[in-house]
Amino acid sequence: MTSVVLVAFLVPLAVLARGLAEQRALEQGRTDAQRVAVFAGGATQDDARLEAAVLANDAGAHPTTVFRPDGTSLGDPRPRTAAVDLAASGQAFTARVDGGVDVLLPVAGAGGTTVVRTHVPDDELRAGVTEAWLVLAGVGVVLLGGTALAGDRLARRVSRSVRELSGVAQRLGGGDLEARVEPSGPPEVAAVGRVLNGLGARVADLLAAERELVADLSHRLRTPVTALRLDVDLLPDPRERARLTAHVDHLVEAVDDLVRTAREPAASRSGARCDAAHVVRERARFWAVLAAAQSRPLTVDVPDAVLDVGVAATDLGAALDVLVDNVLTHTPERTPLALAVQPGAPVRVVVEDAGPGLAPGDVERGRSGAGSTGLGLDVARRTAEQGGGRLVVDRGPLGGARVTLELPPA
Repeated sequence: MTSVVLVAFLVPLAVLARGLAEQRALEQGRTDAQRVAVFAGGATQDDARLEAAVLANDAGAHPTTVFRPDGTSLGDPRPRTAAVDLAASGQAFTARVDGGVDVLLPVAGAGGTTVVRTHVPDDELRAGVTEAWLVLAGVGVVLLGGTALAGDRLARRVSRSVRELSGVAQRLGGGDLEARVEPSGPPEVAAVGRVLNGLGARVADLLAAERELVADLSHRLRTPVTALRLDVDLLPDPRERARLTAHVDHLVEAVDDLVRTAREPAASRSGARCDAAHVVRERARFWAVLAAAQSRPLTVDVPDAVLDVGVAATDLGAALDVLVDNVLTHTPERTPLALAVQPGAPVRVVVEDAGPGLAPGDVERGRSGAGSTGLGLDVARRTAEQGGGRLVVDRGPLGGARVTLELPPA
């Protein structure tokens, strides 16, 4: 915009400067021609003074020629031209010729019309034009540079504020709910910063309230669990008491893990890892008892190798528990169940059954076609995504549902 404005003003000024220089030179040429014309004809004709005036013009860089009616000439030996003949008819004008402009001035006398021709060279017509153009160009450069500097400062101010907003938004999106921005920049950008700060504070409050609610619910489970432990301790059969005590201990451990998970931010668990093969073997031993009670064939295919993945052992175990519990709850007894760990990149943890498979609604959070909460698969999905992987649900070789947690190696 500044460049357009400068061009709109400086170009006319440059043309005006050139026109003024030409006008000034032509005025000087007319003055010199009139000084000669005073002595060229009429009552004031004086040949001596005429020659002196012509010589003075020649010395002043304005060559002058006087064309008399009798065909003779005085002064600069330039040839007679058609413009001189036109001026002899009584017209005063200027004519463009090679090297400059001729000022033609007719003077009427007793013997006819005398024509005074004064030549103004191009150098004088352009005298001072270059300097004026350089001054205008310098003014334009200074104005353009000042505008560019001011625009750069304004742009840096706006872009810095927007970059800070972007950085804080990325930190909030990454789970850093303590990230805040110092509102700055134009009023609109500062308003966005204040809204972003309020949004971060609101999300932090909501998550804190949710964690506390989950933790409170988990604590409420301790009372029935304690009562269950007391009932188990009263069992007369030592083997049955030991088995149920182990189950109660596992339940207490799961409740404690739930409380810790609810109170910990997700970012604090980002560095967790575990041996997927070891976790699957341990959970398979746990679920083998219930599978045997249901006359359900259980196949466990886990390699004898350490397969580290970026998920905590408790989280992976909880995901396996909900998947196996879904099979035991929603498939008929005697339905085969298979657990497997497939090494590679990614590591695949597979839970498969020979049941009827999953309905489309069963893979959506909060929806279930079997009357459950519909959150089991979502727990497994979040566990997989927490480790940088994904959850895949399809139909396996056994004919039923196959749920696979694909986890990148840690």
